[in-house]
Amino acid sequence: MVKNSIVKRWVLTVLLSIIVVTVAFAVFLCVIFRTNYYNAARMTLESRSSEVVLSYFNKASLSSEEQFIKTARTFVENFSDKSVMEVWVIDSGGGVLVSSTGISVNNEKYPDYSYAKADGKFGEWIGKNSNGEKVMAQSYMLPESEVVSSAAVRYIVSLQDIDRQLTFIYIIVAVIAAFIIFLVITSGAFFIRSIINPVKKINETAERIANGDFDVSIEKYKYNDEIGQLCETINHMAHEINESEQLKNEFISTVSHELRTPLTAIKGWGETIRCSEGDREITEKGINVIVKESERLTELVEELLDFSRMENGKMSLKISRIDIVKELSDVIEAIQERAEREQIKIVSDISAGHIYINADGNRLKQVFVNVIDNAIKYGKSGGFVKITLKRLNNSIRITVEDNGCGISKHDLPKIKEKFFKANNSARGSGIGLAVSDEIIALHNGELNFESVIGEGTTVTINLPINA
Repeated sequence: MVKNSIVKRWVLTVLLSIIVVTVAFAVFLCVIFRTNYYNAARMTLESRSSEVVLSYFNKASLSSEEQFIKTARTFVENFSDKSVMEVWVIDSGGGVLVSSTGISVNNEKYPDYSYAKADGKFGEWIGKNSNGEKVMAQSYMLPESEVVSSAAVRYIVSLQDIDRQLTFIYIIVAVIAAFIIFLVITSGAFFIRSIINPVKKINETAERIANGDFDVSIEKYKYNDEIGQLCETINHMAHEINESEQLKNEFISTVSHELRTPLTAIKGWGETIRCSEGDREITEKGINVIVKESERLTELVEELLDFSRMENGKMSLKISRIDIVKELSDVIEAIQERAEREQIKIVSDISAGHIYINADGNRLKQVFVNVIDNAIKYGKSGGFVKITLKRLNNSIRITVEDNGCGISKHDLPKIKEKFFKANNSARGSGIGLAVSDEIIALHNGELNFESVIGEGTTVTINLPINA
């Protein structure tokens, strides 16, 4: 079980954040609705403002106690919004002088009157009356006279209908918020599963690859997104590793064979010489074979060392001013004898004179030997190998052409890859061309191949004069 899984991080970050934001927004909406509805009730009360009160309760109406009582009763009797709200007139002692309902209000509390007395003008209160009904009340202080003081008019409106409407709205908002959260959880879970399941398969596949199972692959992912591309990359990687593993095994088998052959010859002729009792002819023949096979072993070991240097990025050149014509001529001369043994004719078309370039002569000889040796190796008896050297503007072009078996279109792109051998029956380690390509690349040149199966192969080497 993964402790810090994607699902856990999604729940702790995305999901919780969305829930908090949704709940906060729902609460905000509820507060907005409550404020607007209560403001509507407040505006209803304020429409009966102190100006309306003052139009009734002027100095004349407050000149005597009887006149004040008469005016208060007239005000309440003529109040036109009795169906919407309730109105009181409070006397100087804080008692209710007259009420629009005509019901006794002795047990009622009206803090808004106290707030209005403290303010000197106006006071408001929201709470429950003695019947448990939620109300909003506003008190307006009346002008003071010698007879009347601390009198007030009080308006009361019920909030029960408003609260019922608000409760309905709260339920709707809560349902919508719950639906949004449910939708987020459902879609999020689907989305997470669409990531988690492929990732689990990728992880399982990677573990199998790590354990050496390179034939494994991931089923095609139905979405062409980053996960799908990753699945394709994993499959491609497994395929490439599988091919590399096969090439490596073939390489080990080939190198083992290449080592076993000269070692067997050296051991065999060593025992023969030991048992020849001084036979000069057998001794000379055996020594020649031992020297030849030792040289072959040395070449193979040097090739392996060069490959190791190439893989580690430590292959280096010793650049000097060399005559490329002479270097190529020396290689042709050295390989001529072997070509004659294979009944292959070497045809050279090398420009006369000298062409000097900045290069590592020994490394280029190594490339020439490898390319010409391959042309002879894969050539046919009675065939030819044509070697051409031409100077272009600022470069040298060397071509090695044969009329051998050729290379198939499928194998041609892989010919310079390490361990690759188009013909496993032929001698060689399969790393010579990879090393040669690296040497030419270090000279800022190019090594290219053209081939037609059954007709032959042409190798082109392009080298700058001033590398």
